Amino acid sequence: MDAQEALRILKSDRESGLRTADAEARLQKYGPNALKKGKKKTLLQRFILQFGDFMVLILLGAAAVSFATSCIQGEADFADTLLILGIVMANALIGTVQEAKAEHALEALRSMSAPHASVLRDGRRAVLPSDALVPGDIVQLKTGDVVPADLRLLESTQLYAEESALTGESVPAAKSAGALCAEKAGAAERENMLFSGTGVASGHGVGVVTATGMETEMGRIAAMLGEEETPDTPLKARLRKTGKLIGLLVVGICAALFAIGLVQRVDPLEMFMISISLAVAAIPEGLPAVVTIVLALGVRRMAAKRAIIRHLQAVETLGSCQVICSDKTGTLTQNKMTVVRCADGAGLLEQAAAEGLLSAAALCTTVELENDRLVGAPTETAIAAAAPNLEALLKGRVKAGEIPFTSERKRMSVILRTESGYRVIVKGAPDLLLQRCTAAKSGGQTLPLSGDLRGRILARNAEMAQDALRVLAVAEKQADSLPASDDAAESGLTFLGLIGLEDPPRPEAKQAVLECRGAGIRPVMITGDQPSTAAAIAGRLGIDTAQVTTGAELEAMSDEKLLETVKTCSVFARVSPAHKLRIVKSFRRLRLVTAMTGDGVNDAPALKAADIGCAMGRGGTEVAKNAADMVLTDDNFATIVSAVREGRTVYRNIRKTIHFLMSCNVGEILVVLTAFLMHAPTPLLPAQLLWVNLVTDSLPALALGSDPPQEDVMQSPPNPQESTVFSNGLGLTMAVEGMMIGALALLAFSAGRALYDTDPMSPVIGRTMAFAVLSLSQLVHSFNMRSAKPVVGHGMLKNRWLNLSFLICAALMAGVIVLPPAAALFGTAALTLPQWGIVAALSLTPLLLCEIEKRFLRGRAEAPETKRPARRVFRIRP
Repeated sequence: MDAQEALRILKSDRESGLRTADAEARLQKYGPNALKKGKKKTLLQRFILQFGDFMVLILLGAAAVSFATSCIQGEADFADTLLILGIVMANALIGTVQEAKAEHALEALRSMSAPHASVLRDGRRAVLPSDALVPGDIVQLKTGDVVPADLRLLESTQLYAEESALTGESVPAAKSAGALCAEKAGAAERENMLFSGTGVASGHGVGVVTATGMETEMGRIAAMLGEEETPDTPLKARLRKTGKLIGLLVVGICAALFAIGLVQRVDPLEMFMISISLAVAAIPEGLPAVVTIVLALGVRRMAAKRAIIRHLQAVETLGSCQVICSDKTGTLTQNKMTVVRCADGAGLLEQAAAEGLLSAAALCTTVELENDRLVGAPTETAIAAAAPNLEALLKGRVKAGEIPFTSERKRMSVILRTESGYRVIVKGAPDLLLQRCTAAKSGGQTLPLSGDLRGRILARNAEMAQDALRVLAVAEKQADSLPASDDAAESGLTFLGLIGLEDPPRPEAKQAVLECRGAGIRPVMITGDQPSTAAAIAGRLGIDTAQVTTGAELEAMSDEKLLETVKTCSVFARVSPAHKLRIVKSFRRLRLVTAMTGDGVNDAPALKAADIGCAMGRGGTEVAKNAADMVLTDDNFATIVSAVREGRTVYRNIRKTIHFLMSCNVGEILVVLTAFLMHAPTPLLPAQLLWVNLVTDSLPALALGSDPPQEDVMQSPPNPQESTVFSNGLGLTMAVEGMMIGALALLAFSAGRALYDTDPMSPVIGRTMAFAVLSLSQLVHSFNMRSAKPVVGHGMLKNRWLNLSFLICAALMAGVIVLPPAAALFGTAALTLPQWGIVAALSLTPLLLCEIEKRFLRGRAEAPETKRPARRVFRIRP
């Protein structure tokens, strides 16, 4: 609709604005011009929610049963109970602190609103708080102002709006009060509108408020952001599956043991106590804490590489990433217009030959030089920055007149005073400007503008446009006197040349895209820019451009059609925030772990909906940063590559720790269970078992979490989302290795009991040897965890923290055996040299056996990502 129709519908007056009484009534009806606050969780609510994890529930159940068992038996030994509760509480506190820092996206949106606005009320100009604006208010805006509400322009003079944060457009949008737009036009196409939260790049204008608060374009984004739930991370899903599996195994083992005891006519209460004790021993109590610490170590390493992680589990999610949906402007490109090509009628111009063209174009701008800084619209400042001797050029410029740019004219002109008269310089759309030219520069000569020369110029313009350049033409003429009219000034011109500008790709972005593709990660560009621009930039970066889908085409698609489209399309152009959400959700329906990178307000809902959102720290808005899981402090797309590498390393390290802890626990269960079934004295006392769980298991597990990345970590596909830590036969491997460790400890117990103990029913030496072998064999086995390939002679001692943990744990274990006070506490006895020899031989056996197995079975993969699937199978979420 035109401006007058908008004023009529809004019942406002251009000359006097709203009456104060009417404005107050509308404020009551529509509410303040502010974004609504979402419901916030209290710290207590956040703390309680931390206990919903299945593994944590298992640990709480184990703590409760352990406490009940101690009470029934009349014992005051609550060490296990306190240990488990301490671990659970520590995890809950860490999670609460992390989440308390996270949910500020709506606050950031609110802070972007202009604090004050120049408004016409009762016929007088007044400066009012922006939250007092109502539909129908008349607002005046100038260069540098933040738009306080959605406005329909009534007047505009060389008005350009910086809307990249909302639309994704890298170039400020030209605005015109006289433009008429389609009713369903997107925000980027509405030339007669200004939107809340955007900025006035240059020019000035007057507009009538059409929407305030949550009804603005910014408000709609806020509503989407507030309603969108953050999806579970792949790690959380995998740990939930792991916890359920561990719970089922423990319950199954305990039930079987209890049934065997009843068959053997053992007292039911005694059997219940034995079963519960075994269950507590079987659960890897340290697993949640170890995983949390491994993730925290990953966060520290990534921060050193300029990637700040806001949620711990987002570290591992990066390692599982299969699709990266990236915004173009400011993420893959520099968000800085640059002159990249100049041409005249004869062809492309070299730098020296282009100086005259660029100098003329720089004079035909509104750019000013303030404190060595160019002030003006980005396109014009780019032209001015490319011109030689700019400072002298601008100082010598004496304007006698100026004809401003409008979207209808598509050109602007300046009339400069010179010593010989006047110089008219015009720049604008090439096809329209050529119609006003009678001559043209070509190869250093001025020639009449023939049909053939005009055709060559237009062909060059088409080539530059095809390369996604923004092309401007420049023309001039000399005049003895001041032109009598605008039409007279802009007639009889001499064409000087074409200037091609672009928002260039980041230099490192192409290599980052190639590395992502090599790692099995699919890069997808989602932008608000034109399809031709998007396709050209994507092609130069190595992103597949076989299919380009526009927002209008996407709007007409059903969800099922879009699901098919995202399988093959890697470039989406002219999209709105709602479209971005649909695209991200479609990838997630295909069970593809999806990352979204971006820097603008328009990216925020999709950032939050993605499995992991990556925001830019320097050029990004606070909205995007607070909606994201990761912030890149250098705004460098290539940083994502190192972040993915770290994420994959973290996942492998977590898998190593689980592998180690579970195989150790299987060994401990086997020792206790075998002795019970054989009616033999227990090989390990409760204090010794607690020592193994606290010291021998935990320190090496933490050290494995700091393992450095392996060379092939970025040369294989991501982990399938449905995979678990037990995938690819790792569960069977854990069981076999656990049985090996348990068998070695039982062998040591049997040897000590048969050869050295005087009382077989009180086997102190046998227990000591079993304790020593169980501890040392687990420490030795931790080195096997470093790789699925042979480790001896291949960097086995490369992890210094693992080396240190081995020495500390071995020394502590020796102290428990050798030092009398510790030996009395743990029920051990000093061993002789031959006994230590047996212990050493048995303890080194895991390394020997695993090395033999690895060297004969080299094809076994270390992790799921090293097995490349023959084809991609899309599994659709319901």
